[in-house]
Amino acid sequence: MKTIMYYIKQLHAFSGIQLYLNMAGMVISGLLESAAFLLLIPMLGIAGIQLGGQAASFHFIGFDKLQDLPQIAVIITVLAVYLSIVFGQNMISRSVIIRNVYIQQRFSRKLRFEVYSALLRAEWPFFLKKRTSDLVNLMTTESARVISGINYFLQFITSFLFTLVQIGFAFWLSPPMTSIVLGCGLVLSMFSRRFIRSAKKLGSRTSQNGQAYLAGITDQLNGIKDIKSNNLESSRLDWLQTVTHGMLDEQIEYMRLRMSSQLLYKMSSALLISMFIFMSFQFLHMDGPYLLLVILIFARLWPTFTTLQSLLEQLASMLPSFKALQQLQDECLEHAEKGIRSHDEQSITPIRMEKGLEVKGVSFRYHADIPVYSLQDINVSIPANRMTAVVGRSGAGKSTLIDLLMGLMQPETGVILVDGMPITGDNLLPFRRSIGYVAQDPFLYNATIRDNLMMIKPDSKEDELWEALEFASSADFVRRLPDGLDTLIGDRGVRLSGGERQRLVLARAMIRKPSILVLDEATSALDTENEKNIQEALERLKHSITIIVIAHRLSTIRNADQILVIDSGHVVQQGKFTGLASEQGGVFSSLLSNQEEAM
Repeated sequence: MKTIMYYIKQLHAFSGIQLYLNMAGMVISGLLESAAFLLLIPMLGIAGIQLGGQAASFHFIGFDKLQDLPQIAVIITVLAVYLSIVFGQNMISRSVIIRNVYIQQRFSRKLRFEVYSALLRAEWPFFLKKRTSDLVNLMTTESARVISGINYFLQFITSFLFTLVQIGFAFWLSPPMTSIVLGCGLVLSMFSRRFIRSAKKLGSRTSQNGQAYLAGITDQLNGIKDIKSNNLESSRLDWLQTVTHGMLDEQIEYMRLRMSSQLLYKMSSALLISMFIFMSFQFLHMDGPYLLLVILIFARLWPTFTTLQSLLEQLASMLPSFKALQQLQDECLEHAEKGIRSHDEQSITPIRMEKGLEVKGVSFRYHADIPVYSLQDINVSIPANRMTAVVGRSGAGKSTLIDLLMGLMQPETGVILVDGMPITGDNLLPFRRSIGYVAQDPFLYNATIRDNLMMIKPDSKEDELWEALEFASSADFVRRLPDGLDTLIGDRGVRLSGGERQRLVLARAMIRKPSILVLDEATSALDTENEKNIQEALERLKHSITIIVIAHRLSTIRNADQILVIDSGHVVQQGKFTGLASEQGGVFSSLLSNQEEAM
């Protein structure tokens, strides 16, 4: 329950006085409902049935004055008061429920924003250790279960306060029997602890099953082309049968637990009332009317105990979700990028690099407990307004170096400087805002071409969009589309060819007019003609912006101002294309020879 209370404290701090007003409304609603029920006493008296005990001394204020009126007038008056109280009670109850939902939904909105904000502010290595589907599951299914758990808690508070009012009324009517009922309720709560523990275990299975299902479905939909191409439909359906069978078993087991607990509560309620009737007649010698009223009161009181127990079970089943969401928040805060919170993103001014980037003594490894370094003792300079290419075998460390240069990760040792200033703290976001990045695997949102371009620069004008498209050799094919810039391109741009997607991502990177353009094999999906157009555009640009290229196809970097050759985490060669190609036995000449043989 400690984790649940963590979020309840947040709810308390967020809702403030509104939560206390709701609690007051709950108490008033319970009092009015009890008052409406108490009208049975004068109504029974009007009918000629007089109650003994403490109930005989109870009178509503002003009811004594009705004794001189005709019986029908008294009945109408009592019924009118009864209807007024019931109406008032229901109006207050309605207001309380609506306000509870209002508080819950506003808090859920705040909670989702805080979790997602913490997630977006986490550093890049954090995401390298996480499966995307697990994060999606936490942001959707698990957060929804947390919101449901908060709703159950609010219901628990409502039921608890209502129960306190009912207990007070029952004590006024019969202290001995109320004590017996409370004692039985305490005994029942001891038995219910087993159900609560079981509900918690089943809640963990629910989270695990949901996580496995979402992970599998996400992976398979991302790889649907491979599934179709390799005729894997049957095996994937078998997987689904296995996963959903586990989910079915868990849900049936949970329902059995709920029904078993409800059976215990209902049978104990029936047994309590039976014992009370027997004791009343055999030992207490209560008269019929008084006994009937007390039975009715207890018949209303006992279900509130069972409601509280049921809500505790449901809260216990949600506990794993509370823990998972809190753990995600804690991990995000632990891995938050330093200095990122101090910025208002709308007011960030991009750094205009004038001198260049310097990498001094940089070493990096992804796991601190593993002695193998991805990069070690890197010392290079990347001049401004020039083209620098990074080449090497697969796994040599090229992408790691690019991630460090973009400030996505921080080196374990050494420093990276932009115009002499380290890329950390307050410089991080302004530096990153100055970069245009094009990945090897182009990513586009399921939106229009216009939306995909303008998400980088929302205030882009029409001519700026077409200018970027022209640069990326995309303008012609966009004009040919039925809706032009307003064409929907599907999930990840699936309605476009690979080359068209790559060119749109390149156009999007140029919208901001960055001072640094990073291309991670950005021309790999282009045909020869479009690749040539991009190369010519880059040639024109390289004297006005800094271009950093990861290149596998070495023929595309002949005009680079410098080439960095990385092998096993070290920069083993550095120079221009012609010079590196002439170094016999060098890594670059070996790579070049292999590619020429493959052509």
